[in-house]
Parts: sequence; structure tokens; C-alpha cells
Amino acid sequence: MEVPLKIVLKDISPYEDVIEAEVRDLAAKLGKYFPGIISCRVTVEKPHKHHHTGSLYRATVLLTVPGKQISVNREHPLHKSHEDIFVAVRHAFDDAARQMEEFSLVWHKDVKGHDTLPHGVVAKLFPDGYGFIVSFGGREIYFHKNSVLDGFEKLKIGTEVRFHEEEGEKGPQASTVKIVRKAHLHHRRH
Repeated sequence: MEVPLKIVLKDISPYEDVIEAEVRDLAAKLGKYFPGIISCRVTVEKPHKHHHTGSLYRATVLLTVPGKQISVNREHPLHKSHEDIFVAVRHAFDDAARQMEEFSLVWHKDVKGHDTLPHGVVAKLFPDGYGFIVSFGGREIYFHKNSVLDGFEKLKIGTEVRFHEEEGEKGPQASTVKIVRKAHLHHRRH
């Protein structure tokens, strides 16, 4: 993962340490389905007490992969097994694993389709860790350093990139930015 795993635990004492270890283990296993996971945020909470079923736990897994966010929210108000915090967490990760497997199949099937990704050039870079791409269509797209697969420090004004675009809070943004590698011919002088 490019961004460290983020775990949020709400109202689950005395299980915090054990659940955190379980979440770390399960999150690490998601990489076998698709090694290009950008970030993973997991929230485990006991949102409210149900009158007929007791305390149920909710586990949410939010994954960012190139060009997409995968969100799994496991809370079944009538599912008594979710009274067990470990079952709720495992169910969420089982769902996440299935979605990652599906994403991976599509991703690998479309590897050649990367040529259809939008192109642009880096137009602005800011030392705070963000910048803007101008697409070959003339539009300006925001990106954050965490979305740069090859490393933000390798970018310069004018660097040609491909990117996955999504709608951000303030307009278009690139969820993934990849530097376009040019094939160079080397000529030998005799």
C-alpha cells in the first residue's frame, strides 16, 4: 500500500488491540488479490444497540485502487452473527476480497487499455505536495502527491502523464497519476 493503513475503532473496548491486529492481518492479505492498492481505511464500531438483537458491530472497509474506490459496509440489523465483532470484521474483509478479485480481473484484462487513459502534462507543482495536470483536451485536473505512482519528487513541469480522473470536492481530480515513459533510441558514435 502506498498510503499506510488507517484503522478507526469506535466504542469497541475491550477489544481494541486484538481487533487492530486482526484488521492489519486481513488488510495485508488483500494485496494478494491486487498488489496495487493505494490506500485502505477500516472503521470498526458499535453504532447503536438494537432492542431485539442486542449490540451489533459494523465494519467498513474503504479501498482506493487505480481509478476507483471500493467500499464495503457490513452491518446487518437482523444478522445475529454480527453481535460477534470478529465475525463482522471478517465478513467485511470477505466482501472486500471478492470485490478486489473482481477488480483485479478487470484490471489485468484491460492492461493494454492503459493506452486509452487520459494524457496530460504537469502544469503546476506546489511544495505542499499537490499540483495540476493540463489534459491534452485543455482541462486542468488537480492531483495530490499520494496519487502519483512513480513518486511526486520525480515530477517536473512539462512531465507527460497518464491519469485516472474522478470528481473531487472542488472539481476534477486525478486519483492515480503515472509518468509516461518514453522509449529512447541510443546511437553509438564510432
